[in-house]
Amino acid sequence: MTHPPLSRVRWTSAALLAALGAGTVRAALRLRALPVLPVVPPTSAGVPRPAGWRLLTARGIEADAAVFLTACAYAEGEGLRVLDLLPADLAAERALGLLRLVDPARYRGDRLAEGRGAGFAVLVTEDVLERAGVDAGGPSPDTAELLALTRRVKEYAPDATGLAVAPALSCAGAGDTGAAGGPARAAELRAQGLPPGAVAAAQLCGLALLAGVAVRQGRWGAAAAGLYWLQPYLVLGTPGSPLRPAGLARATAARPVRSLAAAVRTAAAGTGTRPTGRDGAPDTARVAAYREELAAGTDRFLEPRRPDCPWCGSDRLSVRVRVPDLLQGKPGRFTLEQCGSCGHVFQNPRLTPEGLEFYYRDFYDGRGGEGAGTVFGRLGAAYRGRAEMLLPHADPASWLDVGTGHGHFCNAARDVWPQTRFDGLDMGDAVRGAERRGWVETAYQGQFPEFAAKLAGQYEVVSMYHYLEHTRDPLAELDAAAVVLAPGGHLTIELPDPESRMARLLGPAWLPWFQPQHQHLAPVANLREALADRGFTVLAEEHGPAHQGNDFFGAVALTAGRLAPDPDRPWGPPATRRTRAVAHAVRLASLPCFAAAAALDTLRTAAARHADGGNAYRVLARKDTP
Repeated sequence: MTHPPLSRVRWTSAALLAALGAGTVRAALRLRALPVLPVVPPTSAGVPRPAGWRLLTARGIEADAAVFLTACAYAEGEGLRVLDLLPADLAAERALGLLRLVDPARYRGDRLAEGRGAGFAVLVTEDVLERAGVDAGGPSPDTAELLALTRRVKEYAPDATGLAVAPALSCAGAGDTGAAGGPARAAELRAQGLPPGAVAAAQLCGLALLAGVAVRQGRWGAAAAGLYWLQPYLVLGTPGSPLRPAGLARATAARPVRSLAAAVRTAAAGTGTRPTGRDGAPDTARVAAYREELAAGTDRFLEPRRPDCPWCGSDRLSVRVRVPDLLQGKPGRFTLEQCGSCGHVFQNPRLTPEGLEFYYRDFYDGRGGEGAGTVFGRLGAAYRGRAEMLLPHADPASWLDVGTGHGHFCNAARDVWPQTRFDGLDMGDAVRGAERRGWVETAYQGQFPEFAAKLAGQYEVVSMYHYLEHTRDPLAELDAAAVVLAPGGHLTIELPDPESRMARLLGPAWLPWFQPQHQHLAPVANLREALADRGFTVLAEEHGPAHQGNDFFGAVALTAGRLAPDPDRPWGPPATRRTRAVAHAVRLASLPCFAAAAALDTLRTAAARHADGGNAYRVLARKDTP
């Protein structure tokens, strides 16, 4: 048997074959991991509802008492409080999409995993519904609304949410928006926290690539395109599959055409809808409020420039970087200066408290709250690394996370410290939401130094993860930590490292500059000295493990946002057809850049971990006993 020479292997097609093959195997394994409810005979509709449970179904979906009772029995036996039920005849593309998003074997154990499901039926305890503020007594939701509800209630039962196939449940006649696309599909993607325009653009790029290799790369290209074409049947058509999509053969045969049409319709719907904020306020109201505020200009948000370093008092200052607001595109320009004596980098002139409120608004809550929560929810490995840093040194009963935001760290850290009481403190409203979800036991809203006397000596651990750089006076924050900690307690801090090589390489596009929010970036030597001055002994210091793998990806995101800001931002000029088209074109053109940046960040992260250096550092210190 002869083999084609290596030079004739079509590497693009080979890479696509490998990726599609891996995706097919992964989907098949995840499919086999789906629990299946037992099939029971239909029962009378008069069977009483088990106390404490509600079964919510999408419009047009009927679930009889047998399905309900079987689901309740399974959930109670597994210790679940939320259970998404998958119809056995779930459409092929919807099933494949769900298997891409969810690993059933790990879903329940991942406290930070976003709530996912099919969007047809979800069983929830009344306690969870009440805490989540969900009124289950209204009309039946549509599929998008039920997907959003599933995502929400998962936050209130982070380690007690699961999914299972209900063989007696059918979604026949409910339509397949995964194949049809359009506004309904765009709404479903948004409900899952996915941007419809970007998803559709990525799908179109993938289809174009497959078509190109099929035409130009011979049998290798044809094999890659064929694997994509047959994927639904290879995953869902095997004997013993818990899902049996109706019309699987037809859906498989028509997959390329249907996928292309759905992507086009979803892209059109995804770019033509003006979104609202997470709190439901229409952007028209925000526009009016921002225009009124911006009429007075933004210079009033800056204090006079100071002539000396706030850390050491030296007057040897030089400009490190000047940038506009690259995070939200709000008006204004900001300067970071560096001290020639101690290396401290700080915003100069700095924002006033009113300025901070203006530039923080709609970033962590309001209009941008959902996106921020999604980003923080994907940092599980970092949260675990932070929590594990204390394992050799402490067994804390009480822990205060300062700058906790939405409480994601405290939620994740319970896997490492299940017996520890976690409390959270932050300026924003999100900390109250963390308390309602149970991610923190007690929420404190306000400035940390203001709570120092009230909380004196009450905590065995105080953490400040990417918090000090946001504060106006980081030394006062360290003073507060020394007061709040009990003798022998531990203070753990994580900060961006202004001495990172990537800061010099990427310049203004280095994400950790994070202007205008970051006020101070301290070299690790400065922090060690400040801790020693306050009676702390440094026990451990980590650089590589603290690295956040987003240098190149963040640079692409900031650059794309600078070239084409969100046309619907309420603080910007009115959106026009031209600005929308430009923004869409830039986003589409940046997709290959994001892919390349992700690959570079993977290599950079490996190098940072190996060389014990990166774009951030962690310090663990013990408060010495007097």
